[in-house]
Amino acid sequence: MSRDDPPAGSGSGAEVSPKSFDTLFAELRAKVATGDPASGTVAAVAAGLHGVGKKVLEEAAEAWMAAEHESDERAAQEISQLLYWTQVLILARGLDLADVYAHL
Repeated sequence: MSRDDPPAGSGSGAEVSPKSFDTLFAELRAKVATGDPASGTVAAVAAGLHGVGKKVLEEAAEAWMAAEHESDERAAQEISQLLYWTQVLILARGLDLADVYAHL
């Protein structure tokens, strides 16, 4: 599945302003709410929790391996992907950041 919503600085080559966790979540929530047909996030949420959960596990492993064995930049890129997919999981479950923040 292709994704249209890569986190800022995720290796696209283009210079992008960094986003905050909350700003990215707001953007993704809006895409899901409007059902943007060009959005990989919308497609992932529509496909369901199982697929999104598998992607979170995959990205967690990649973030761990990058942190153990790669450069700081690669580790940051992989961690950004983990954060993105964690947000997609929150959306797929029908939760909001406030639901998660209540447990921090």
